[in-house]
Amino acid sequence: MPGDQARDTYRPRIGITTYWQPAAWGVWDRAAALVPAAYIRAVDDAGGTPLLLPPVGTDADVLSLLDGLVVIGGSDVDPSYYGAAPHPRTVSQPERDEHDLALTRAALAAGLPLFAICRGAQVLNVALGGTLHQHLPDLHPDAARYRPAPGVFGRVDFTTTPGSIARRLLGKHASSPCYHHQGLDAVAGGLRVTARAADGTVEVVESADGTSPGWLLGVQFHPEENGQDRRLFGGFVDAALAHALQRRGTVRAAS
Repeated sequence: MPGDQARDTYRPRIGITTYWQPAAWGVWDRAAALVPAAYIRAVDDAGGTPLLLPPVGTDADVLSLLDGLVVIGGSDVDPSYYGAAPHPRTVSQPERDEHDLALTRAALAAGLPLFAICRGAQVLNVALGGTLHQHLPDLHPDAARYRPAPGVFGRVDFTTTPGSIARRLLGKHASSPCYHHQGLDAVAGGLRVTARAADGTVEVVESADGTSPGWLLGVQFHPEENGQDRRLFGGFVDAALAHALQRRGTVRAAS
């Protein structure tokens, strides 16, 4: 399929990690794999086809069928993965940790476009050897505004770094809904910080030069909750489409 035609007709296949927890539907109340609709709508709005990847039966080879991966938000990463004791407010889910870390590492190794959101950005940092602050209000009392109340999103303003994906897509200054109490501490060697909040909280990380062959963006905030601004998802899906077209071209050349 010619490149221009593919850009008009092909919807990149985007894997999305999921929660695994009790849920209710109809008369049932049982364990379920679920994803907040905002992630699915954001991928769809940007031109991608969302495919859910529950944390059961993990098989990283499934990424060979995808054009991009979104690692979504949720519970805290177990601090044992970065050599720390748990904070009293740290709540983790081992099944999700193992699943998300495995898929993140496989995506990085394959150069698959990767969009890591909130917990996903923390998973990305830990996967590459970084560490986390387990409770940001212990460092900055004002950081409580990042998660002002259960089920209530805060809002964060941040400044981006010149030459970064974040700067290209969002400009010098931007804001977004957010909901977190943890954040990146020691940033992994394979990453570089490309946006911070005024208090120094890391808001965006990208690949350090030459570290990852694929499009890579980790954000501490929740862009999927901003239905009026799909710039980050648009950039990600564009990268997934380019990845798909390149892979097709490589397969044709090899044949």
